[in-house]
Amino acid sequence: MAKFKIFTPAGASFTVAGGGYDYEMEALAGLDAEIIEAPANEAEFAEAAKDADAIYGKGIGISATIINRLTKCRAIVLGSVGVDSVDIVAATAKGIPVTNVPDTFIEEVADHAMTLMLGGFRRLVEQDRMVRTGRWREGRPQLLQFPRLMGQTLGFIAFGHVARAMALRARPFGLRMLGYDPYVEELVMPPYGVEPATFEEVLRQSDFVSMHAPATPEAQRMLTEKHFRMMKPSAIFINTGRGTTVDEAALITALQQGWIAGAALDVLATEPPQQDNPLLQMDNVILTAHVASASARFDPARKRRVGQELALALSGRWPMSCVNPAVLAGLNARRWQPESMERGPNS
Repeated sequence: MAKFKIFTPAGASFTVAGGGYDYEMEALAGLDAEIIEAPANEAEFAEAAKDADAIYGKGIGISATIINRLTKCRAIVLGSVGVDSVDIVAATAKGIPVTNVPDTFIEEVADHAMTLMLGGFRRLVEQDRMVRTGRWREGRPQLLQFPRLMGQTLGFIAFGHVARAMALRARPFGLRMLGYDPYVEELVMPPYGVEPATFEEVLRQSDFVSMHAPATPEAQRMLTEKHFRMMKPSAIFINTGRGTTVDEAALITALQQGWIAGAALDVLATEPPQQDNPLLQMDNVILTAHVASASARFDPARKRRVGQELALALSGRWPMSCVNPAVLAGLNARRWQPESMERGPNS
């Protein structure tokens, strides 16, 4: 039996149960470690993994119930940017580091966000449908209603890795850019061509509002009806972050009532969506299936990073991307809540 036991829910490799862990094991090769699959439900996983030296989490939520049964776990390692699948508070209370892969596929997500912005602005899906359904002559009149892209304003809600990479892509298009992020110093934004702004300024002035806030408890349904009402009737809302940061019912109403012109979404509140979700029937909405991070390098890159984090933790070293300190600092920090956000980044 191996010295170190790493438990993972069956199917945790983003492929299938028993799909192999060759990439993860590259960094673990000299540590006498094995990755063991356990049933992907809370009760059975909690029982099987209680003596784990580490948890490779994906497929099910790593809840307080699971965490509180762990007896010697050195780390909970995720192969994703988001960490909302883990009860970070419970892990912190147990002294267990939680890690993610925050910088592995940033370029892909930024590319996708730009694609959604440009496709929404040029009404690409609608234009395609016009050609396919014999409405060739309707294409030009539709686009004659809209200004050119140069000079339009792109606003960022949160200014982390993806927003910064998107700003680098958007700058050559001649866009004015605004950014709101209460956790980022104002001096971070200008080198990217982004003006620091209040939450309300971003909503009211932007022709494109790009959502990048993390899926923290404080950010749940952060954008509500009153926020969509602040936006321009010509604005396009883009979300490549998390669907749960938006009150989806309010977004649907905003699109139906013409408070905003359109939306381009890679994420939804419920995934996959129910077939009766009104967003699926709207011509002014572009949807993709939470695929912004996907590319040929996605699996190898993130799996190798998981292996590196596991190897660091099991060899007694600190992991590269520990998210727990953010939780502790957040006890005294500004929250991702609309009520506080409206006071601006310097409040």
